[in-house]
Amino acid sequence: MNVLERFMNYVKFDTQSKVDVEDYPSTKKQLVLLNHLLKELQDLNIESSIDEYGYVIGRIKSNLSKRTKTIALIAHVDTSPDASGKDIKAKIIRNYNGGKIELNREKEMFLDPLVFPNLNDKIGHDLIVTDGNTLLGADDKLGVAEIMAFAEFVVKTPNYRHGEIVFVFTPDEEVGNGTKFFDVKKVNADFGYTLDGSKVGEIAFENFNAATAKVFINGKSVHPGSAKNKMLNSIDVAYEFNSLLPKFMRPEITEGYEGFNHLLHINGSVEKCEMTYIIRNHDKDVFEKQKKDFLFNEDYINKKYGFNTLKVEISDSYFNMKEILDNHQEVIDIAISAIKENDIEPIIEPIRGGTDGARLTFMGLPCPNLGTGGYNFHGPYEYASCNEMDKALDIIKTIVTKVAQV
Repeated sequence: MNVLERFMNYVKFDTQSKVDVEDYPSTKKQLVLLNHLLKELQDLNIESSIDEYGYVIGRIKSNLSKRTKTIALIAHVDTSPDASGKDIKAKIIRNYNGGKIELNREKEMFLDPLVFPNLNDKIGHDLIVTDGNTLLGADDKLGVAEIMAFAEFVVKTPNYRHGEIVFVFTPDEEVGNGTKFFDVKKVNADFGYTLDGSKVGEIAFENFNAATAKVFINGKSVHPGSAKNKMLNSIDVAYEFNSLLPKFMRPEITEGYEGFNHLLHINGSVEKCEMTYIIRNHDKDVFEKQKKDFLFNEDYINKKYGFNTLKVEISDSYFNMKEILDNHQEVIDIAISAIKENDIEPIIEPIRGGTDGARLTFMGLPCPNLGTGGYNFHGPYEYASCNEMDKALDIIKTIVTKVAQV
């Protein structure tokens, strides 16, 4: 099967992950696709297995006489909790000629280049879109399809020279747990690439430093008729706490290397309120300063309203992989060279987010991220370029060839 055929098959699997679930994977339905991929690898006579956590690992031995680096190709099967991934009805727009693409007439939903300017360089491409009711699943089933198409290519092309290749499929990336039980020693590769980016030609080796802040507020509930000088409304305190954070550091007004504090959830009543923030910055020093702002505000609120009015708990999530990859420039250079050899100008820009590759890099597996040909992830406006997914496969072939030549 080619990349398109595989992708159209994989999006039929509902693999949506779920936040705040102790089970791993967070949803059992992810295991359906993971076991399907295991069977596909086994049908290709590729040594492969699935472990108790759902990680699928396949391995093709080197056919070279010399020792070369072992490369891992990694993608996640789960789709975002932000939008439904059930009963996806993907449709292909052949030879896109510009202008609006109707997704759903009843909802008056369109993919419009005025809103999504990335469509402007897709004229002449075959595009895959949704029907406006679900996300598409290009994040990251495009990466899965491209890796599986490459695995089939290697098996069916005996004269293709390559070193040892490891294929890895993971669950729960979208909820931040893609590497929670990942065994780097079992993968046993020198370096890898996650195929989890957007435009083909992207290579990302910088990502946010990331943390989560939980804010717990204790109010004093008194009947509003007799509340004067007695009530402390925890919701009002929550508003006050949020107002103390820098207003210029919000996601809706930042871009590029600019970090942010994002109020993700708020829930409460007069008596108690809880808030969840995500804290993001590429610069480690500024990142640490942002976390100190939360603790400074905690101290201010408690001094104003009394001890134990507000409590902040901060936990780090992941760090900027550039810190490690600066010492593995050859991994980046191989990919940049492969992209150029496929007549594409490399796109080097920071990820305003994170990938499994960020954590893997700190776990000892240097792992930049590559583009797959998908756009507008996590919602019904998501789409994919068939032309770019084929180019992504070509880039993988070139990378593995170049590794074999080192």
